[in-house]
Amino acid sequence: MPRYYGIYLDVMDRLGIVFGGDAHEGQRKVNYLLECSARVKLFSPDDEISPALREKANAGQIEWVNRKYQPGDLAGGWVVIVADTSSQDINEAISREAAERNILLNVMDVTPLCTWIAPSLIQRNDVTVAVSTAGTSPALARRLCERMSDVEYCQCLRWADMGPMLADVRVEQRARNLKVTPNEWAKSITDQMLEIFESGNIDRARSMLVEALEAHDAASKS
Repeated sequence: MPRYYGIYLDVMDRLGIVFGGDAHEGQRKVNYLLECSARVKLFSPDDEISPALREKANAGQIEWVNRKYQPGDLAGGWVVIVADTSSQDINEAISREAAERNILLNVMDVTPLCTWIAPSLIQRNDVTVAVSTAGTSPALARRLCERMSDVEYCQCLRWADMGPMLADVRVEQRARNLKVTPNEWAKSITDQMLEIFESGNIDRARSMLVEALEAHDAASKS
């Protein structure tokens, strides 16, 4: 079993190819690619495509090819997902073509054919947390995500709500050329700041952060 290199992919305006358009995994994979601004090409027979994906195809949101895989279908693809894994012969044929074209490939639940695997995701504002068990236990990854998403069980994602404010201050810090190390940045984001932010006093929380960064910058010059 390989040790996977954690990475987030920019698929904006890149072609994501999906094989299998059922109402469960196929639809979920297509929707997530669209959410990430990918161009999507779906291969699925007419009697297997979900009504929701058919509507997207009719609306021009995705390109739909009414059949299963044929050699050459990966042309132009940047990332490929096989959601319909019912035919091992097709799975292996897609894997061979992906290797020949050097295209990123995920064959769902057939880890040996994958060049990347999809983690379980938790999303809150601009924060995305990925949980992976290297393909050994998807159920465990999902369970961990459920626990982390439970605000009564795990408080860590409260911090994600400050994401837009932190991004805004980061722009200011760069514009002012304040010298702050990554560790100093992290230390500047405090529990007290979070509590003030959550109380609704966003301006005060922002001022506290800017003041902390200014102090680090001053210390670096003394």
